[in-house]
Amino acid sequence: MGDIAVVGIDCAFPGAAGVQAYWDLLMRGGDGIGPVPAQRWEAGDFPAVSGSGGFIDDADVFDSDFFSVTPREAAAMDPHHRLLLPCAWRALEDSGRAPGDLAGTETGVFVGVMGGEWGRLTMSDLARVTPLLGAGSSAGMAANRISYHFNFTGPSLAVDTACSSSLVAVHLAAGSLLTGECDTALAGGVNIVLSPSLGMVYDQLGLAASDGRCKPFSADADGIGRSDGVGLVVLRRLEDARADGQRIYAVLRGSAVNQDGRSNGVIAPNRWSQQRVLDSAYRRAGVSPDQVAFVEAHGTGTVLGDAIECAALGAVHGVPRETPCAIGSVKGNLGHTEGAAGIAGLIKTVLALHHRIVPASLFADRENPRLRLAERGMRLLKSPMRLPRGESLAGVSSFGMGGTNAHAVLGSAPRIPLAARARTGGARDAVGVFTISGDTPEALRRNLAAQAEAVARRPRGGAAALCRSSNRIKTGLPHRFAVPVRDTDELVAALRRAADPRDAAGGGGRPWGRPVVAFLFTGQGSEFPGMTAGLHRDSPAYRRHLAEADEALAAHLGTSVRELILSGDERVHRPEFAQPALFAVGCALARTLTSLGITPAAVLGHSLGEYAAAVTAGALSLDEAARLVVRRGALMGELPAGGGMLAAATGPEGLADLLAAEPGTVLAALNGPADTVVSGPLEALERIGRALAGRGVRVKRLPVSHAFHSPLMAPAAAGLRTEPVRCEAPAVPVASTRHGRMLRHELMDAGYWADQIEEPVLMDAALGALVADVAPTHLIEIGPRGTLLQIAARGGRAAAAELLHPAPGAGATGRELAATVAALYRGGLDPLWEELYEPGHRVVEALSPYVFSSAQRHWDRQAFVHTARPQPQPPSPSHPAGPVAAPPVAVAPLAAPAGPGTGAQADDPVLLAVVQAVTEVGGYPPERVVREARFHEDLGFDSVMIMQLKNQVEARLPRVGEVSVQEMLPALRSVGSLAAFLDDMLLARSA
Repeated sequence: MGDIAVVGIDCAFPGAAGVQAYWDLLMRGGDGIGPVPAQRWEAGDFPAVSGSGGFIDDADVFDSDFFSVTPREAAAMDPHHRLLLPCAWRALEDSGRAPGDLAGTETGVFVGVMGGEWGRLTMSDLARVTPLLGAGSSAGMAANRISYHFNFTGPSLAVDTACSSSLVAVHLAAGSLLTGECDTALAGGVNIVLSPSLGMVYDQLGLAASDGRCKPFSADADGIGRSDGVGLVVLRRLEDARADGQRIYAVLRGSAVNQDGRSNGVIAPNRWSQQRVLDSAYRRAGVSPDQVAFVEAHGTGTVLGDAIECAALGAVHGVPRETPCAIGSVKGNLGHTEGAAGIAGLIKTVLALHHRIVPASLFADRENPRLRLAERGMRLLKSPMRLPRGESLAGVSSFGMGGTNAHAVLGSAPRIPLAARARTGGARDAVGVFTISGDTPEALRRNLAAQAEAVARRPRGGAAALCRSSNRIKTGLPHRFAVPVRDTDELVAALRRAADPRDAAGGGGRPWGRPVVAFLFTGQGSEFPGMTAGLHRDSPAYRRHLAEADEALAAHLGTSVRELILSGDERVHRPEFAQPALFAVGCALARTLTSLGITPAAVLGHSLGEYAAAVTAGALSLDEAARLVVRRGALMGELPAGGGMLAAATGPEGLADLLAAEPGTVLAALNGPADTVVSGPLEALERIGRALAGRGVRVKRLPVSHAFHSPLMAPAAAGLRTEPVRCEAPAVPVASTRHGRMLRHELMDAGYWADQIEEPVLMDAALGALVADVAPTHLIEIGPRGTLLQIAARGGRAAAAELLHPAPGAGATGRELAATVAALYRGGLDPLWEELYEPGHRVVEALSPYVFSSAQRHWDRQAFVHTARPQPQPPSPSHPAGPVAAPPVAVAPLAAPAGPGTGAQADDPVLLAVVQAVTEVGGYPPERVVREARFHEDLGFDSVMIMQLKNQVEARLPRVGEVSVQEMLPALRSVGSLAAFLDDMLLARSA
């Protein structure tokens, strides 16, 4: 049998809500046994059943809104289903995956569940049967619920072999993985003690403990105490888990299942079958019994069951070995969780292997001498047992009342060599983006607070690995939060601020689409020694892409611009070096962003910036653009000095008379309505500047070496015009600052680049064309210093766009890049997060599981059914009965719903009728059913509910007449769209 990795866990057992709480309970030797809650039954009414047992707190809580389940359906659902859904979500999170990432995949779901008590309790009154109860009461749909809500398309089955159900489910899941039916599997089980009925059976069989406690292998053992429990593990083939870098708790080496056959009775255990299933499991795992350090036994605490199990264990493990095989049973802590018993034992064993210590077995202090454990080569764990270095092996047994036996063999996870871990370590102060998402603003704040407290409990240190894990796990829900941080102290402070209800940003925005991004590439004049050095230190992606650009330039320049940039060399101001250096920075920044999944809808380059923009748009290759930029810089460097540029806060009309009086001066850049650059001889610019200052116009000399975009550039333009240029039509729209419009299929050829040197930069017109063409939600400046975003803000061309800059000046580090990614994530982007992190930070860190709402409770078995039902009408010829037709829901009297929006609905009787129909079918409070509510995504309506809705609408709006589901389907986008459709039908039929 191939190895299967356990990569994720979630559970809830009596006294232990969660994996860590479960481990803490086991290690402190605690138990979860307590009195029967009044919510279940009145213990005094059933004296034959113990008044104690193991009960999960808040087993009635279910966040139905999160799973898009209507209140009426939630009330009808088997509580087993309700416990499984959040457990599955948290287990998948624990595996290091956002659960939504697996939607549409052939993920398998295997759930052990015993009996169908909910169905018996709710379906016995035939007058109260509803379609929702029919689906909600089936134990067989326990796994299907998970597959449906998570959109998993792999094998999905509920397993009922009584008390061995959940371990058999794990066995089947492992087989499905090994045969390739699925690549990921959820396996486990669930049990809720809903009534005293099975306890009465145990009592009549003489199997019930008088105090409601299982005391496995103890001299005081007197029977079974029943308990709740739910647990799921996420399983993957070991090689897949290792390839994906998932945390591995333990490895399932092999498992086996068999049957007692015809023994002393259908519910009597069979020693020889138990012995054979152990032998089979060890054979399949390729291990011998003497290698097994401990066995998590079935251990129910019945006199006969313990005796038979110990005899079988001794026959297999009583072989020559250095130390006896340790045994124990978690039923001493929890009671017998029946359908979840196997997964309770398996999770205990997995955690013991993971932590390398086996908890003591409760009630072991009074070991039953009749079991002859020492004689059989075993010892009952009276205190925790440390596991030695290297691989440790363990077994888990679970036996069903009907004779189906299961045994699993687990080994400790493969260890990563220390040398390999040292090689992959990342900088402790690296920056990352911590992300959290929630299904509502309130849920987001709730989880922000939970994460803050969880991180605060961790040792202080770097936060990059935590951030990377949050990106993989916590990003799938509509309301988003993201913050760039370096260490855990900073992270805790940011989370606590955002969780505070007074923080306006803490509720997180809900993006309704992906951001539309435009890249603005900075031109010459933004360069400075050491530019982007901080980003280069912090960002592995930027380092890689700057090296690529440097390599492309070095073939033509003969030196490294990367070394020149990072060394702080002052030569960076000379055109022959400034232009290649800025081009390298622009290309590296753009490629860093695109490698993070940030793809521009359009690009714009200011002067020299057009070269990097052309590369990003696919109009020029990196090598071809590098050659042209080096040639351009060299040609300009050969020009005589003496020219300069002057920025003036006025439009061309305010400069016309001054330019006319100064021959050789020209408009070099039209950046905005009152944002103009003049180019020409230095003396002339000095006179123009004084004249403008006298008029009250702000002016600023630009730090450039030449009078760019002026007739003084003619020799350089002539030299570039003769260059052969290999170019393509841009694949991404280009806002040309040469022409002041969008380029579609035009080539950026030698003529374009030559004209671009001496003609003015039409920035304002180009930006206006870009905004009109793609309507960007975000403008990102690509360059080492902020200039173009300031120009855009002053000109007001993109007032609605958010302005971002990943490298906004000399102090910039990786934080600004991370802040850019965080802003785009909040705006709806799903980045390629891995590119943000060093390889050493790409490890799974444990995060606090998702905290679901506890506001909704569903337990009263009468609240969701009607005491009176109308008689179904016989099918009419125009509307024949079909196999999926649902019985109608009772129609309530037509009355205005209370709550917000009542006035608007009262003015629109059709909308009012639709709201009341939705309220009746779904069980929602009227204020929840707003015009914008979507039937599937927001209200959780399925095909059965749509049939009921149709019946409700026809009853409330008799003038509409009969409406087929096919007619309604296109209108079922929202409550408002259905009301509009019905309004149109009323008008048509009235006419």
